[in-house]
Amino acid sequence: MSYCRNWGYVATDKPAQLNKSDIGRSFSRAAHSYDGAALLQRRVADRLIAYLPQEIAGPVLDLGCGTGYSLPALQARIGAEPLLALDLAAGMVGHAAEQYPNIANYFVCGDAEDLPLADNSVATIFSSLALQWCENLAGLMFEIERVLQPGGSAVIATLGPNTLHELRSAWRRVDGFVHVNQFAERDDLAAAISGSSLAIEAWEEVVEVMYYDRLSELTRELKSIGAHNVNGGRPSGLTGRQRLQALTQQYEVYRGAELKLPASYQLWYLKLSKSR
Repeated sequence: MSYCRNWGYVATDKPAQLNKSDIGRSFSRAAHSYDGAALLQRRVADRLIAYLPQEIAGPVLDLGCGTGYSLPALQARIGAEPLLALDLAAGMVGHAAEQYPNIANYFVCGDAEDLPLADNSVATIFSSLALQWCENLAGLMFEIERVLQPGGSAVIATLGPNTLHELRSAWRRVDGFVHVNQFAERDDLAAAISGSSLAIEAWEEVVEVMYYDRLSELTRELKSIGAHNVNGGRPSGLTGRQRLQALTQQYEVYRGAELKLPASYQLWYLKLSKSR
């Protein structure tokens, strides 16, 4: 690993796979526009704080810290305990370090599936809307288990496969490409957890629906937070005007009594624990 003096974070020397590079670049580009568009993300992070253990003794990891929005709330909750902010996107880590230089003790650029942390080094992991970008769920849970101290906890908010189902269905009626990010099924996530020694203390599902006057507002928001399509099977190049017009027409079928267009998010809130 190497220490980057200009930002004050740690970066791993291992090359990322193509999809991880796409994700990292996408979120790095969105670092300065993210906070202005991330209403849902802030709401989810605020709710996840309530899942933290009542008593926290030891280092806390914000896994997938993004722009650092949750760092002040985490510091207020944990007091003098060490706080580590980690994200895959170097641009996000840099922005968080600029915004909150005196809140987190360390700013780290790293992969959740290959954490640059020692075994049994973290008392609590807080991760809000980050782990849905991981491919190897079993490896991810192994890493969470590995770095957690005995008796430690991980509180996680992630997205289920029904997220943005309106947008996915509308695109299916336009062409056969993958235009919307696809997330793991509940059974797959549960199997990954059961393959580790982590215990599920809580698993709550909440559906949040955001509303927009125009479809372009939704797609612009997704781009602003770096969450536009990064899946394999996506079309290369720019999406043509005719296809966008067709998509807009198909999405209009969802305009309801509120006279707005809905976009649904399937949210899972989990609390995991490592045995003593």
